[in-house]
Formats: sequence, C-alpha cells, structure tokens
Amino acid sequence: MSLTVYGYPNTRTLRVTWLLEELGLDYSFQLVDLMKGEARQTSFLELNAGGKVPAIRVDGGIITESLAIMNYLCTLKPEAELIPTYSAFRRAHYDQWSVFAIAELEQPLWTIGKHKFALPKDYRVREMEATSVYEFQVALDLLSKGLGQQDYILGDSFSAADILLGHCLFWGMSFGQSIEQENLKAYIGRLGVRPALGLARQKEKQAMSD
Repeated sequence: MSLTVYGYPNTRTLRVTWLLEELGLDYSFQLVDLMKGEARQTSFLELNAGGKVPAIRVDGGIITESLAIMNYLCTLKPEAELIPTYSAFRRAHYDQWSVFAIAELEQPLWTIGKHKFALPKDYRVREMEATSVYEFQVALDLLSKGLGQQDYILGDSFSAADILLGHCLFWGMSFGQSIEQENLKAYIGRLGVRPALGLARQKEKQAMSD
C-alpha cells in the first residue's frame, strides 16, 4: 500500500501523522507550504478543492477531512483498537467525543483563527474573539466532566478520539487560551509525552527543512 500525507506542520495534519505513528503504518509526507500559498495552487486544488490540509492519497485514491482520514486509517489496522470494534456502546462513545472535538472544542478556535488571519481582511470581525473564548471555556468544562478521573476519554485505553481532543487542547494553548481544569492539565501531560506524537512532529519538522 502506498500512502502519502499532504499537509503542513502544526495544523490539523498533525492528527493524521500522529495517528499513523500510533498505528505504525508507513507513509510519506508531502509538504504543502501554506505560507507560500501552495494550498491554493491548481496542483493541490485537484486533490482537495477546498484548499485545506490534510489530505491523503492511498493507492491512487484521495481522502480529505481529518476525521474521515483518521477513521479510514484505523480500519487498516483494526487490531490496534484505536477505534472500538468490540462494543457498539463504546464505539458510540468514540463517535460522541470525536464529534464533540470537531463541533464544540475546535470550532471556537477556528473562529478565532479565521478572524485573525484566515479570512480576507474585509470579513474579519475582531469582536468575534470574545464570544469564541467563552465558547471554548464552555467546551473545556464539558470535556473535563466527561473525562473525570479517567486517563483517556474512553477510559483506561488510548483511542483516536484522544488524538482529536488532544490536538484541540494543544491548539488552544498555542492560542493563549486558559486551561485551568486539573484533570485536563494531567490529560494534556499524558498525551504530550506519547512517543508517536514526538515522531509525528519530528517528521513534519523534517519536511520543512528538506
């Protein structure tokens, strides 16, 4: 199987490279330099008409949207159980927290990003940031209650949902958002030292210097 990740460091691409490292799957990383506008060039728009990373090419086919990519990758190595396969109820909780990560935890951060740099200047509204900060804090409280004293969002075992949630928490920290919940601080610490995350970041960094 030939698998190529198209992406840029420290974006949603990290979700995919982190997962690939957790799964131990071989892949190549193709840098799409967002700072040079490469995501808006015809060659990339033919892969993803939305002009966003990540995207993957696997045996000639293209998949976009980070959650869809992650769910697909987990099917390539189901024995890793990074998506639950043995319990329908546990799988439903995986879906619940994955959707929460995308719809509730990520969205305020993306709104901040859009109104700071992603949207054309005429469409940026500075006042959106205060609302987004509030919404992110609401989402943090919900995540804290859902996590409780568990090590990971589904309990004792790590799953792909933790990658989604962890990436959003790292993103929030990079945006200077306050995370005060003690269980979330401990959760961030557990996720941050996973060897697969270090390998993914190293591979992305190497792509920038090649």
